Amino acid sequence: MKHTEYVYLTPMPVRIWHWLNAFGIVTLCVTGINIRFPDVLNIFGTYKAAIELHNTAGIVVSISYILWLFYYMFVAGTLAKLYIPTFNDIKSGIFRQAFFYFFKYFKGQPNPHHGTPDNKFNPMQKAAYLVIMLVLLPLVIFSGIILMYVAPLREIIMIIGGIKTLVSAHYLIACCFCAFLFVHIYLATLGHTPLAYFKPMWDGWEEVEHADPHADPHSH
Repeated sequence: MKHTEYVYLTPMPVRIWHWLNAFGIVTLCVTGINIRFPDVLNIFGTYKAAIELHNTAGIVVSISYILWLFYYMFVAGTLAKLYIPTFNDIKSGIFRQAFFYFFKYFKGQPNPHHGTPDNKFNPMQKAAYLVIMLVLLPLVIFSGIILMYVAPLREIIMIIGGIKTLVSAHYLIACCFCAFLFVHIYLATLGHTPLAYFKPMWDGWEEVEHADPHADPHSH
């Protein structure tokens, strides 16, 4: 037998930020594909409209990121605890979590990680979010801002390696975000129910199932 515990995992400011950021990044991906391959995808009417929407979404995501960073650094004060993998995470936690995702989950075995407000993310999530939130997102914001102001920032562009290098770097990082979105959505379905990990992003509460230690293992 199992019993369910409810953990308040995601405060409202984080939930609002999550959906705002998700909508902004999806918009950036779609408009970015339109800008990069205008002959293949053209759903915004004109090339100029796609660029304007892309730039607007980029500004929204940039402001959203600054608010996220401020919240976790100065309001919650949990940036390092939540997003920096520990030694044990690197030594064995990432492998244990990957083994669950690729093997144990399909045998119906429980997730080795149970989220708490102070330890929301499993070791694989920590490693992924560290790269996404603290490396790739700042880089794509930085490169995007420079591309919005090519003329006044041309000296910086030359230091980086030229406009082609900058555009290529911005595009490759954007591809990483597109890939992350698909993986993120898929892994979010691997809870005890397909929507179990989506629920905390709507109401903040996560259902955590525990096996009853007093239950008879031979009972059905």
